[in-house]
Amino acid sequence: MTEAVAGKKRTIVVIPTYNERENIQKLVPEVLAVDPQMEIVVVDDNSPDGTADVVSAMAKENPRVHLLSRPGKMGLGSAYRDGFRKAIDLGADHIMEMDADFSHDPKYIPDFLRMIEVSDVVLGSRYLNGVNVINWPISRLILSYGANLYARVITGMPILDATGGFKCFRREVLETIEFETSRSDGYSFQVELNFRCWRHGFKIREIPIVFVDRHSGTSKMSKRIMWEAIWMVWRLRIGSLFSKRPAR
Repeated sequence: MTEAVAGKKRTIVVIPTYNERENIQKLVPEVLAVDPQMEIVVVDDNSPDGTADVVSAMAKENPRVHLLSRPGKMGLGSAYRDGFRKAIDLGADHIMEMDADFSHDPKYIPDFLRMIEVSDVVLGSRYLNGVNVINWPISRLILSYGANLYARVITGMPILDATGGFKCFRREVLETIEFETSRSDGYSFQVELNFRCWRHGFKIREIPIVFVDRHSGTSKMSKRIMWEAIWMVWRLRIGSLFSKRPAR
């Protein structure tokens, strides 16, 4: 385990993987190069392509890389819950999440780290300054933009990009919202965590990012994930009507 420099916050980036061997061997060095104290937790769901083997080799060479291997595909939300717990157990002050496929560019990480110093949660937004998405067909762009509008209207959250997965949390935020009790998976997991943060009154800031579609591999979107996201926002809204706003 690495030791943080005195007075410097310890940041750990959680990256879920499934068949990301090609991407992860390029991404990890780029993320680590952003900051000499940055650490990474890769949560791999027993990828058939040997992703875990690549990360394991990196971890043996660099104590800033940590591998959390799981027995099989258990869902994106589950991967983040396990990854967040691992990061907290390692002593992280700030916990980030990002995709393994380079759709989230590591060059934005310094922007997150600057903003988290004056915020509780920082969200990378594709829709803060117009639409900043590259290589998506118009049908998927409409689906994504519409899903975020839908979530905003139903839940009342003043967040333009509630489904994005490029974020940074203060440790105490995740502990306060009891992230391990979340029940959702896929993109609805992102909405649920944002909703919990908002309901607890944490200061949420969005920063602009450009989202570039996958460098390699295939999308993990499914009809089940889409329907879960549709119903999740109603569950959150209805639940909030019958419960008091959590006190901090």
